[in-house]
This record gives sequence, structure tokens and C-alpha cells, in this order.
Amino acid sequence: MQVKMNMWHLTAGVACLLASAVPAVADPVADFYKGKTLRIVIGYAAGGGYDLYGRVFAEQFGKYLPGKPTVIAQNMPGAGSFVAAKYLHDVAPKDGTAFGCVSQTLPLDAVMSGQKEIDVTALPYLGRLVDNTDIGLATPGAPFSTYADARKEEIVVGATGGASPGYLVPAALLAHGGAKFKIVSGYGGSNDVLLAMERKEVQLVGSIGLPSVLQRNSAWILERKAPVLYQTALKRHPLLPHVPTIGELGVTEEGTAVLRAIAASSDVGRAIITTPGVPPERLAALRKAFLAMVSDPDFLDLMKKRSLEIGPAPGADIDAIVRDVVKTPRPVLDKIQAIVKSAAK
Repeated sequence: MQVKMNMWHLTAGVACLLASAVPAVADPVADFYKGKTLRIVIGYAAGGGYDLYGRVFAEQFGKYLPGKPTVIAQNMPGAGSFVAAKYLHDVAPKDGTAFGCVSQTLPLDAVMSGQKEIDVTALPYLGRLVDNTDIGLATPGAPFSTYADARKEEIVVGATGGASPGYLVPAALLAHGGAKFKIVSGYGGSNDVLLAMERKEVQLVGSIGLPSVLQRNSAWILERKAPVLYQTALKRHPLLPHVPTIGELGVTEEGTAVLRAIAASSDVGRAIITTPGVPPERLAALRKAFLAMVSDPDFLDLMKKRSLEIGPAPGADIDAIVRDVVKTPRPVLDKIQAIVKSAAK
């Protein structure tokens, strides 16, 4: 018995010695990100819905990623966020350290223009923070209250530039929805249009995210204090059962198809994109960290305290939506492209 005990101690001792001699298995993802500063570029000016969600990502994401890096946000507005998207596609590091929060219509913008500068299917998504319903919003006391009014009288609409929803949606309603809009474009973001509306330069924000409005002026929506003329979505939001979707407003079948194609981008919403060429193991880690963040009760509580809606989806699901968008029939794309070209006139 004593011999057996001695042998057991000897074996255990050798095992401990061997274990101590073998280094701990390294985590290459954690080793890569440890001590690094990552960056997210936001394709619009400060203060709008993309900015709000892009900055909460920057603030929170690093703690869920192995190595716990720092994430900083930078606004890079221009051409309906195309400037930021092209930066990610062409210039930013392709190693999993650069991200973007860009227009939900980016896939549609790219495919309808036929341009080859950006391959939108090569820009993978980490995930979606919220599916987004954009709305056409006025201030309390506006001299109109419903979309029917927009078909009877001219309304001055403030819009962003390029092919962003801020221009595309009101322009599509002007072309295919019977609206009598006078569009003033070129604003940097929805926050700039809100300020212009307060200054009485315009009467309507052509497209602003519902989550952003709820965060700023929830009574405008919850108590119906401000006119909402339309919503860019495939189905009516539970908070806006009285407001038509843009797909309901087409005056012809062809116009309805155009408006529904534009509305489909609402499923992309406020999502986080990264660059082409990220190593697969890092992309998997980034997506895993994103899902951990959006399912963490502490994160959900933070979003609730900030009155920010959350409606997450995995990155692979958003990638699938992008692939579907690029299959939109050419005649529909041509009609949308004609609207975009009108922005340059």
C-alpha cells in the first residue's frame, strides 16, 4: 500500500511539473486586441440617429471583445454616408480594427447606381442594434397633420444629400406618392434638419429615425403631439398604427414597387459594419462580442435609461438582407436611380 501511495505521489508530482512547464494556451484574438484603439466612423453629422447608435457602440463594445480594447467614434459625413463607406472599403485597416455606422440604404444605393467603387457584399456586418423606421416629421403646431394634406398643399421638406433616406424618401414620394413637396437638400444630418425646422427654414424633416425622436421628444410620438406624415417600413410600427407606410402611398403599381423597395432597407436599420478582408477568426469573435453586448441585461438597461430602442439581429442575417437587396429588379432600380439623379440638379 505504501509503495502504491508513493507511486501515486510521484506520478502526481511529475504531472504538476509538466503542467507548470507548459505555457497557458494563448488567445490570438485577445492578444491582437489587447491595448489597441479601434475606431468606428459614423457616416453622418453628430446628433442624429446614426450618431446616437454609433457612439453607444463605441462606448460599450470594447468590454465584450477579448483583450478589451478602446473604441473611439469619428463622424465622417458626406454623400449620404458614402464617404464613410468608401473609406471603410478602400482605406481603413482590413484587420478588424475599423467599423462603421452607415446608411441603411447603402446596399440599395450601390446596386441601383450600378457603380463598381464599392462591393457592398464584401463589407460584413457585425450585427444590427435596431431595425429602423424612418419617419416624415413636423413640429407641433404645423399647418398640416396628415399625408393627405401633403397631396393638397406644398410642404417644404429639409433633406440630407446624396442618396440617403433623408433625400430619397421624400423625393420618391414626390415622384410616386402624389406629394407636393419642395425639397431643400444638403443638410449634414437629421439633427441639422431639425434645427432648420426650428428656425422655420423648412416645415418637415424628410426622414428621421423613430428611435432618435423617441430619445429626444418622446411625447411627440407617444402623445401624438407632432404630425408624422409617413413611415419608411414594410409594416406599420406599433407606436404609429395611424401613419401609412410609404409602400401604401404609391399612386401606381410601379410607384408602389419603388416605394416598397426603398422601405425594405428598414430591416438593415442601425447596424455596425466592418471592412473587407477581416480574418475569419476575428470576424467570428467580433460578431460573438456584438451578440454578447446586445443580450447583456446591463446593456439593455442602459439603452432603456437612454430611451434608445433595441432590436438586434446577427451580422450574418444582415449580410443575407444585403444579398437580397442587390437582386432588386432592374426596372425598379432604374426608377429609384432617376430619383437619386434628381438630387444633383
